[in-house]
Amino acid sequence: MLDEAAIALATGAASNVIAYVAQGRVDAIRSRISGIFRRGGASREDEALRILADDAAALSQRRINQTEATIRWTGLLTAALAAYPDVRPDMEALAAAVPSSKTVNIGSQHNHGSGTFVGGDNYGTIRPGDQGLR
Repeated sequence: MLDEAAIALATGAASNVIAYVAQGRVDAIRSRISGIFRRGGASREDEALRILADDAAALSQRRINQTEATIRWTGLLTAALAAYPDVRPDMEALAAAVPSSKTVNIGSQHNHGSGTFVGGDNYGTIRPGDQGLR
């Protein structure tokens, strides 16, 4: 039986797993999950990675919500911590990880005239040596 601190640790780590997944950053968390579940053998590690991929797909398709996924990962991480107490440092690192949000700026650029334009659509002719001056 785990103490309250260990359960809180597993819950914090599970919350961070789901935060990464919700941000579309599954690759950023995959190695941490592997490190924790590897102690249970290759099949246990593969199962955890499969669950991670399944949960990422289910969350993106809104088949489950973040609370349901966090509950599942709390159970998985609690079981791992109970079976392999030496995962505690890895789990503490996972719980302390700050899944920073990734910012993506989406914009549009439309260029007209002659010349070379970088980063957008080009309309008109482009002739070698033509500086667009007449």
